[in-house]
Amino acid sequence: MTGDVAVLGAGMHPWGKWGRGFVTYGRIAAHAALADAGIGWPEVRSVVGAQTVRGGYPGYVAGATFARALGWQGARVASVYAACASGAQAIDTARAQILAGLADVVLVVGADAAPKGFFAPAGGERPDDPDWLRFRVLGATNPAYFGLYARRRMALYGDTPEDFALVKVKNAAAGALNEYARYRAPVTAEEVAASAMVADPLRLLDICATSDGAAALVLSSMEFARRRGVRDPVRIRAVSTVTPTFPRTVLDLPDIGTDSAVAVDPSPESFRASIARAAYEEAGIGPEDLSLAEVYDLSTALELEWYEDIGLCGPGEGAKLLRTGATALGGRVPVNASGGLASFGEAVPAQAVAQVCELARQLRGRAGERQVPGARVGITANQGLFGHGSAVVAVC
Repeated sequence: MTGDVAVLGAGMHPWGKWGRGFVTYGRIAAHAALADAGIGWPEVRSVVGAQTVRGGYPGYVAGATFARALGWQGARVASVYAACASGAQAIDTARAQILAGLADVVLVVGADAAPKGFFAPAGGERPDDPDWLRFRVLGATNPAYFGLYARRRMALYGDTPEDFALVKVKNAAAGALNEYARYRAPVTAEEVAASAMVADPLRLLDICATSDGAAALVLSSMEFARRRGVRDPVRIRAVSTVTPTFPRTVLDLPDIGTDSAVAVDPSPESFRASIARAAYEEAGIGPEDLSLAEVYDLSTALELEWYEDIGLCGPGEGAKLLRTGATALGGRVPVNASGGLASFGEAVPAQAVAQVCELARQLRGRAGERQVPGARVGITANQGLFGHGSAVVAVC
């Protein structure tokens, strides 16, 4: 298909709390991706950096920051910020440059050095930012936000804290097999239940940590891949970055101070479902074609929502699907075979890039003990702040 671009290389820096700057992590991930691709740094004609506003000026100009760290060689640069969707939008930017003929080879890098504890708004006061207002005026940090979604599932569908705990158990088992994960020990449901309550009904082990980490991809045109003798490369076939339709149709905290005029008729689906649908439509596939999925388990309850939103089951059926083992390694459609954010924690600009790194490894058959047999099609999905979201479809 004319919209395909090749994934020639994928590289990561292990997640954790390493006490170094995001540039160091990004440089290491970039070198790993270049080595994996067999591409020399001078061959890269564009660098797209996923921004991290916590990194100060170097973070705001992440593309140029990583190009400088690797050594000035004349490549064009771009920088993208979209909260948790930053990495996917950076991939979309790289893909657009390749398809437009502006560059044959593009390096995408996302890296972060995250603070401890709950994320707080960065960059000073932002009274025109509804997410800043949610933090500062309502006192609703992200775990509180996740807790509301969990309570909603319990009220609507009968989900239980025990269901949520099973998500952590599943993802921890996969993360124990991933050398890049921060947490590499199996977890039991009893350990989840015994962990501290953070935002009722979610406990400490239901919520992902904040982490340092980095991920990078080398993308190219299909023509370049053929010239380099790469047969049947993993291909990015679709990137969805759609925004919500108004009015909002799911329970959420209000966007204080936003225009209440109706822009379009209400959507019959959630914002997350619309992200996935747009990716499926562009790729010409459906959820029945999936071999695996990487979704944002910011909390255990949110992973269950993603099962429904990417079409693995109907509304309210996420916990039932989980209990069948369908989304575990060895199941019908493994979800978060990487271990997910439960095992990695959040390194915001790197997360969506890391999801595609996992798809690339799985579709190449190089995921080791985590390998999904016969993997051919994968999707990533996430939702960021301020209406950002993304989904990427990769095929082989």
